[in-house]
Amino acid sequence: MNTDIQKVRNIGISAHIDSGKTTLTERILFMTRRIHRIHEVRGKDGVGATMDSMELEKERGITIASAATYCQWGDHEVNIIDTPGHVDFTIEVERALRVLDGAILVLCAVGGVQSQSITVDQQMKRYRVPCIAFVNKCDRSGADPFRVIAQLREKLHHNAVALQIPIGQEAGFEGVIDLISMKAVYFDGDYGDAVRIEAIPADLLDLAREKRDILIDAASIFSDELTDAVLEETEISERMLLAAVRTGTLKREITPVLMGSAYKNKGIQTLLDAVTRFLPSPMDVSNIAMDIDDPEKQIILSGKADDPLVALAFKLEDGHYGQLSYIRLYQGMLKKGDVAVNMRNRQKIKVGRIVRMHADQMEDVERISAGYIGAFFGIDCSSGDTFAAPGLNLSMTSMFVPEPVISLAIKPVNLQSEKNMTKALSRFTKEDPTFRAFTNEETNETIISGMGELHLEIYLERMKREYQSDIISGEPRVAYRETISARSEFDYTHKKQTGGSGQYGRISGYLEPAPDQDFIFENKVTGGSIPTQFIPACEKGFKACLEKGPYMKYPVTGIKIVINDGASHTVDSSDIAFQAAARGSFQQGYVKASPILLEPIMKVVVETPGEFQGNVMGSMNQRRGIIIGAHDVGYTTVIEARVPLAEMFGYATVLRSLTQGKAQFTMEFDAYKQVPKSVLDKLREKEEKKIKTGT
Repeated sequence: MNTDIQKVRNIGISAHIDSGKTTLTERILFMTRRIHRIHEVRGKDGVGATMDSMELEKERGITIASAATYCQWGDHEVNIIDTPGHVDFTIEVERALRVLDGAILVLCAVGGVQSQSITVDQQMKRYRVPCIAFVNKCDRSGADPFRVIAQLREKLHHNAVALQIPIGQEAGFEGVIDLISMKAVYFDGDYGDAVRIEAIPADLLDLAREKRDILIDAASIFSDELTDAVLEETEISERMLLAAVRTGTLKREITPVLMGSAYKNKGIQTLLDAVTRFLPSPMDVSNIAMDIDDPEKQIILSGKADDPLVALAFKLEDGHYGQLSYIRLYQGMLKKGDVAVNMRNRQKIKVGRIVRMHADQMEDVERISAGYIGAFFGIDCSSGDTFAAPGLNLSMTSMFVPEPVISLAIKPVNLQSEKNMTKALSRFTKEDPTFRAFTNEETNETIISGMGELHLEIYLERMKREYQSDIISGEPRVAYRETISARSEFDYTHKKQTGGSGQYGRISGYLEPAPDQDFIFENKVTGGSIPTQFIPACEKGFKACLEKGPYMKYPVTGIKIVINDGASHTVDSSDIAFQAAARGSFQQGYVKASPILLEPIMKVVVETPGEFQGNVMGSMNQRRGIIIGAHDVGYTTVIEARVPLAEMFGYATVLRSLTQGKAQFTMEFDAYKQVPKSVLDKLREKEEKKIKTGT
């Protein structure tokens, strides 16, 4: 473990599906001698990429769970997390970026900035993660790195600047010209591990000078020394340029762009140099914790190993030896036998075994210090828990967790499968905050919810394989919501007189729509007509009604409730009476407030060969889709549409048959919109049928 924290880099590799993240990680591990043989993502050797250690990942050729590893490049230690590209596994990217200091945004030289690149970029913005861009697949036909740089500027609003230009186009791609050193770099040998540096070819010299001037112009904003050198027309040294680009990158005001082909082993070494030169060390990033007693107060963590411990558990796995918790240390040191406090439940824990991860292999270590990522065993905790030294009262902010949009009813085949299913669900819900499981009290069915069909499909497959649990799944259910579209008044009195003390509470006020909000409760009662101590009971009563709306029995959202008058009884009023009055008020006002049903609308992006464009657009229109736009990228047409989730089930199969298996699509949640009347009538019919048949 490197003792100089300035020489440590914690980075993530993020991108759209099939941009080559895992292949790039594999090459980085090979170049840093962490592995001695390259395996391909869809390799013929049956081994699969090192970072795709799960059986399902090897079979499907996709990354499902993020994997951590580390390697040495020169005198720097690089901790890497390889993340999935599919939006269904977005939480894996979210939690990786939460604990990383820098990132490599991988872009395809042909596809450029694609839909998932935009999502990943938003996640980087959320956690203010500085990044460098790597334009991969420069050897493919239709590759155009400069078009990708233009897209980075237009679509993602990055100040993207090329640090390299390619030598040769498409199949003739040989190497890169480094615009900082003004040298040509070639990657020789079977694995591109022999780096050859030569003078720039004469035919590329003018282009290299032109692009270098653009780089100097962009970097000079971040260095007075460089600006002076430009104005005085003195020589611009490599040191000056490197320092200016680093300053701009750390501020997220410059995105340096490098080029190469991971599959052809070209450009990996120069990318690693860029990681150590431009991305931040743990000391370059300001990490903030909250004071638990005073949540408004923010504490900046020092990042020093000799200060008291502050660490965040960001990912859980069920290993062979119990729960494996991945942690990032922000301050202090964690040694075997140390005692730390889980700040969520104030439980003291004693650390037994500490490991560092290399995909699914682990290496025992005596200690981990600030700035590093490691894992410990056998400690019961949840994703997002903060561990601190006894006496500290700090908590790290947890990560953003998107809400699930799709549900599925599942049923075990026999008793043994039921036991195993319970175990599996308990583990999966703990590991993945976007995966939920609950029992529907009315139908007594087990319902699982997640981010998409693929997400749920993977978990069902894992239940079968890892837990030998045979399961029958019902049809997917859409997470509908209901809301109101008009203001309405309510004035309800709850009166119950039985033996002993009765119940009495009157609430008056109104409901009104609150778009983009879940629930707002406002108390405008004056003159004590409802005593202050009963106001929380009123809010609790209203909140209880939101779980199942009176209109179509779906959760209620986008509603504001204002109470402005009421009455109480000195003896018969109680919390229970006012909760009941709130429920009655809600029912009374809701019916008059023109309730409507909302459905999740998905942002769907289809990439298809141009000749199938008409078929794909037709299929979108049949699914109540609204086409936002279509543009050509090389031989591919990219179609973007907004389509209701209810219409997207089984679309992968339909798309394959429409395009001879040549198209792919991504889908992510966009917004909730009102359900059209014709669809609403069908849903009502379905519900009535269910009630009649008792299913």
